[in-house]
Amino acid sequence: MEPYDTAVMADCFASAKDTFNCLIRQLADPAAAALSHDLLEDLVAEQGRELLRRLLQAHLDLRAMRERRAALRARRGAGGAGMIGVDEVVRRRLESGHHRQLATIVGTVTVTRCAWRAPGAANLYPADTALSLPAGRHSAGLARLAVREAVRGSFDAAKVAITSRCGPVIGKRQLEEAVVAAAADIDAFYAQQIPLPRTAEELLVISVDGKGVVMRPEGLRPATRQAAERHRATFRTRLASGEKPCRKRMAMLGVVYDAVPAPRRGHDVIAVPGGRSGDRPARSGPTARSKWLCGSVSADPGEVIATVFDQAEARDPRHARTWVVLIDGARHQLGLIRAEAARRGVGINVVIDVIHVLEYLWKAAWCLHAGGDPVAEDWVAAHALSVLAGRVEDAAAALDAQATAAGLGPGRRGGVDAAVRYLRGNAAFLRYDEALVAGWPIATGVIEEACRHLVNDRLDITGARWGLAGAEAVLTLRAVIANGDFDAYWRFHRAQEHRRVHQTRYQAELDLTA
Repeated sequence: MEPYDTAVMADCFASAKDTFNCLIRQLADPAAAALSHDLLEDLVAEQGRELLRRLLQAHLDLRAMRERRAALRARRGAGGAGMIGVDEVVRRRLESGHHRQLATIVGTVTVTRCAWRAPGAANLYPADTALSLPAGRHSAGLARLAVREAVRGSFDAAKVAITSRCGPVIGKRQLEEAVVAAAADIDAFYAQQIPLPRTAEELLVISVDGKGVVMRPEGLRPATRQAAERHRATFRTRLASGEKPCRKRMAMLGVVYDAVPAPRRGHDVIAVPGGRSGDRPARSGPTARSKWLCGSVSADPGEVIATVFDQAEARDPRHARTWVVLIDGARHQLGLIRAEAARRGVGINVVIDVIHVLEYLWKAAWCLHAGGDPVAEDWVAAHALSVLAGRVEDAAAALDAQATAAGLGPGRRGGVDAAVRYLRGNAAFLRYDEALVAGWPIATGVIEEACRHLVNDRLDITGARWGLAGAEAVLTLRAVIANGDFDAYWRFHRAQEHRRVHQTRYQAELDLTA
């Protein structure tokens, strides 16, 4: 092993030592005794960051010196050695002193390295590969920080947070580009993941939903963009009743999770009219375990549903478990789900979210009761219990009969008619009596929460208008973080980046050729 050149090392780190000694002198100075703790924090943070930057710079300078000496020794020893790239061109000319800037979490540093050159061929920089430098200016650590900050707040707020911590190392546009680049390997990462096996008794639950995202015009789907171009607003300052702004693109989200069956009765879901009697608490429904979220703004709904089924099949490749699919009743989604299940030959049990049924019952209730009438709650509970008991047609007939008996005209019974149509049109997917006995979930709370967390909390913040690439990156990265996979994904992404940027440039692993 070659001994360290202590003189060279001392020279490289001299600036860092001076900065460290300067900070000690400032803290030891009697004037520092008059500083409050917050001013001391600012002093140490600012000077400490500069000290770290100089330490990093010194290390890079030391590596540059060692690389130059090693390359010169190799050339002399091999009699004019060179380096061969993937283009099969041998580069025999060695030049030192090539510089590039690298923005890092401690500030911007300069990387000095040797270049192997040949006429008409791109330079090769072995030190870039050894350091695994990015293709652009910003370091992997800075990109990781950019992702962490940008997925939880606006890009402006992320830039402020990064500047406060790292100094002026990245602009807003570069931050957006870093986030988009960071999401490049998510599909490949999950394609090579193997979920842990589960028991056949556990339920395999799938749920999907859509959520609109406000887009810039170029990010809209063609039909929506054409509708927006044709739209002529009635008012200059606001939309008229019923007008649509035609500025949203649907983000499709999916979730897969495991759950142990939890049998219960209708009274455990809806309190009987007048409230529960006795001391027996309501039984809880099944608890979601090992939740896995995905979503996309750019992909079609069918592609997202196929991705969800991929994850489900990875958990149950032999289709030995009970598959429960929870939806909100959207016919287009239902058609895509049933088509995907048929293509894969898997049996599914479709259940429409009970909350949507309750919403229709409440709309019907306000057709028959005055606004704020407390009796309406017991009325809804009675009909909901009938639906939960499997008597969907009885509930629909009772609603229709009550509206007729109350003498409601066509203009006043819209809510009742909508509820009746919904119950009768979806009766095949409202078999709650069977679902409750089997211990299945009957509500889409997991995917609804995913929509709020992945979309509303970030993509729907006030004033946000998205480009397609940025919206897709933020949505998918938020899903990775919500799945608890970000650290593992980042290691995978860094390995993929290293391969793309460096390993594809060399025919061999940085071997010199005579």
